[in-house]
Amino acid sequence: MTPLRGACWAITDHAAGNQRQALALAERLGLPVRHLVLEPRAPWSWLAPRLALGGRLALRPAQRALFAPPWPAVAIGCGRAAALFTRMLRDLTGGDCYAVQILDPRLDPVHWDCVIAPRHDRLAGPGALAPLGSLNPVDEAWLADGREAFPALGALPRPRVGVLLGGPRRGVELDAAYAGTLAAALRERQRRDGGSLLVLASRRTPPTLLDAFRAEAAPDLLWRGPADGPNPYPGVLGWADELVVTPDSVNMLSEACAVGVPVRTCVSAPLPPKLARFHQALREAGRLLDLAAGAPAAAPPPLRETEAIARAVRERIAAHQQRLDRGG
Repeated sequence: MTPLRGACWAITDHAAGNQRQALALAERLGLPVRHLVLEPRAPWSWLAPRLALGGRLALRPAQRALFAPPWPAVAIGCGRAAALFTRMLRDLTGGDCYAVQILDPRLDPVHWDCVIAPRHDRLAGPGALAPLGSLNPVDEAWLADGREAFPALGALPRPRVGVLLGGPRRGVELDAAYAGTLAAALRERQRRDGGSLLVLASRRTPPTLLDAFRAEAAPDLLWRGPADGPNPYPGVLGWADELVVTPDSVNMLSEACAVGVPVRTCVSAPLPPKLARFHQALREAGRLLDLAAGAPAAAPPPLRETEAIARAVRERIAAHQQRLDRGG
């Protein structure tokens, strides 16, 4: 494969899910990666990425000093705010910078060289790539590193059930009642089958949900945040025999499905249409089960799309750089 040249900027906001996707792709391209966390100020923040007028004035002075030449050969953004800057880089460099945007920018994809949006977004265009789920770093090496970093989890009784808690979002109500129902069902399964419950909160998990879960389930591990020590998320995924994920997060479900163990969820009310399409696609592929469903005949193959997407993006960047060399 033709080697790529130049630097790659991964541009995100502070959202952990956006950072994981952008960096997972950027780090597979074989280029030096610089991660920029950029947040436009109003009115650009309200209208990103539609409002590009004013260019770098969208940033406060301290961030403006970061978003400055020499420009990268490749820019990868994830999230609506980042889409403003990947769009700008394409214009600022006269098309020399290959601009990749992850997630639907809610604007015609023609403003980017490549847009990567999950299939349930139904985004079409000549530069579009449509994985089933979200990009992530989970592969065999990543899981092995997680097991090595958290060896004590491997000594817990099996089956080890990892529980990934998200939080409420528009159209998905996750409250104390939901947490209590989920926790009671998992506790009952543990009484029947033995094993361990390893529960992880996310940044979006409200304290009321955690309190209800802890009171009902008495998990073997409950990680609520940095005050509880290093995040054992890679270790939990690495050692889990099964994963249970709340239904709200495409990122968490995608990463759970990348492990290669049965993945379950508990849906207590109709989901928003796009999220419902994602759930349905996972179910049809045999990658997602209801919490109450019986054991699958065999564990599903892991859902690992990031390397294939990175390979397609590398090929497109190489072709773009060859056209620049020819002056086209």
